[in-house]
Amino acid sequence: MFKYLLGECIDTVSCLFPQAMRMIESRCIMKIMKNDEAVSPVIGVILMVAITVILAAVIAAFVFGLAGTTSTTKNVGLTVRAVNDTHIQVTVTGGTDISSITYMNWSIDGGTPKPFTQDTNKPTVGKVFTENVTTSTGHRIMIIAKFEDGSTQILWDRTL
Repeated sequence: MFKYLLGECIDTVSCLFPQAMRMIESRCIMKIMKNDEAVSPVIGVILMVAITVILAAVIAAFVFGLAGTTSTTKNVGLTVRAVNDTHIQVTVTGGTDISSITYMNWSIDGGTPKPFTQDTNKPTVGKVFTENVTTSTGHRIMIIAKFEDGSTQILWDRTL
C-alpha cells in the first residue's frame, strides 16, 4: 500500500491521509537537511576565486613594474693608495668584468667625477693610474666605472 502512496495517485492519497503525507514530507526535508554534498562545491568556488585573485595580483605586479628587476654586481678589483699628499695611485688588480669597462672616473669628497687623465683606453689587469689631487690623505676617494651594458657601478669608496 505504501508503494501505491508514492505512485501515480499521490494527490488523491494526500487528501485522504493528510497525516501520512506530512510524515513523508518531513522525512524528505530531513534527508535534504542532512545532505552534505553542497559543502564541496562551495569550497571549490571559494578556492577558484582565491586562485584567480592571487594570479591577478601577480600579473599586475609584473605589468606595473612592482616586481622589479635584479641587477648583478660587476666584479672588478682595485687597489687605491696615497703616494704622497698630492697624488693617489689606482691599480687594477683583477676581476671578471674588467674587459667590459668602457671608462672609469674618480672623485674626491663626493665632488664631480673626473676622468683619469693618463689613459683613455680600457683598463687591464696591472694597469696603474696616478692622479694629482690637492690633498690625498683624510679625504674620501670614489672610483666609478661605466660598463658596456650601460650600467654604472662604484668600484671603490673609502677614505684614505
